[in-house]
Amino acid sequence: MIIKASLVLVLVFAILLAVGIPIAISIAVASLATVLFALPFDIAVFTSAQGMVSSLDSFSLVAVPFFILSGMIMNRGGIANKLVEFAKLLGGRVPGSLAHTNIIGNALFGSISSSAIAASTAIGGVMVPLQQKEGYNNRFAAAVNIASAPVGMVIPPSTGFIIFSLISGGTSIAALFISGAVVGVLWAIAIMIVAYIIAKKNNYPLAPKENNKNKKKIVFDAIPSLLLIVIVIGGILTGIFTAIEASAICVVYSLFLALIYHRTMNIKQLPKVMVEAVEMTGVIMLLIAASSSMSFAMSFIGIPDALSEFVLSFSENPIIILLIINLLLLLIGTVMDVAPAILIFTPIFMPIAMDLGVDPVHFGMFFILNLCIGTITPPVGTGLFVGSSVGNVKIEHLIKPLMPFYIAIFVLLMIVTFVPQISLFLPNLFDL
Repeated sequence: MIIKASLVLVLVFAILLAVGIPIAISIAVASLATVLFALPFDIAVFTSAQGMVSSLDSFSLVAVPFFILSGMIMNRGGIANKLVEFAKLLGGRVPGSLAHTNIIGNALFGSISSSAIAASTAIGGVMVPLQQKEGYNNRFAAAVNIASAPVGMVIPPSTGFIIFSLISGGTSIAALFISGAVVGVLWAIAIMIVAYIIAKKNNYPLAPKENNKNKKKIVFDAIPSLLLIVIVIGGILTGIFTAIEASAICVVYSLFLALIYHRTMNIKQLPKVMVEAVEMTGVIMLLIAASSSMSFAMSFIGIPDALSEFVLSFSENPIIILLIINLLLLLIGTVMDVAPAILIFTPIFMPIAMDLGVDPVHFGMFFILNLCIGTITPPVGTGLFVGSSVGNVKIEHLIKPLMPFYIAIFVLLMIVTFVPQISLFLPNLFDL
């Protein structure tokens, strides 16, 4: 029965997606079709609906709409340009300085917006043409933007970690945030090293030198926006507020910057921004509810246990098993957005990792890191397509210039996977 039910789940889900049905509806219908293997129609519908409603009854989910709204306010408030100018200073006058600016800008803006696509378009839309104008190879410029676009998705505040915390049964959001900050910085550094080597080899020009007066103004303009990240991490570490409370503080602080400090928004624009935030929140909540029905269906049929036995049958060596999990997650990340992938596959892979003695925070870190990497990986990574469009370069022409960055990112992934202390050192230090 498990094999038949699994085939029904996969086939119904794939067919509905292929004909253009929204992913949340596809998940819910496929889950119901699977449960019908074991329960009568009326009981299956009632049980699935009850599970969908109860899955949203979680205090942790309060943070999701607040972080989304905060990111939208910062995005609409013209924060991107201020961060670009600040990133230019941090990039310095070293080989590949404009590429470093793109990387730093994507990391900073991506962490604020929690979106790789927003970072790629807002920062890359400014920096890629600038690099091309200054004599950088257009394929290299596009590759840098693509490779660094997902960095901000693992730097707090990240909605992905909030969703993982909920689905994994209460893994500490604060610990995931702090772990993500470390790994996100390492990702940015890895890409910058590659960019430096390539830029030095090709003698790319340095960024123009800023005078001291401009430097002070650029730093002064950027500091308030950067403080958002400091407030979230610092407040959580010092115990002033929880990760959930930090989300509401982010909204208040973002409003202060956009309406009062920078005055780049007005009150009349707020309703539109709030409606967009509500729409995005509704999509995420529906995904969470639908995915809970899929989790119930898979658990009821026994799919996670069967898959766990299947994976463990390949080898008893934890290294081999973790490599298999990483490979599967990378493949999943290329065809599915991060949020639904977390919702669907956490209940499948987490029990396997727990059997190997992997810490939940450590698992969450390399789990989400894999999915983020998948967004920029061929054949259908969404970040790859967006970055290609921003750089005005065909995807087939980007694979070769992206290879050095893929190698650096993959090395980082292996280090994060097999050196748990990278993810756990700070959470354990602060007893999170």
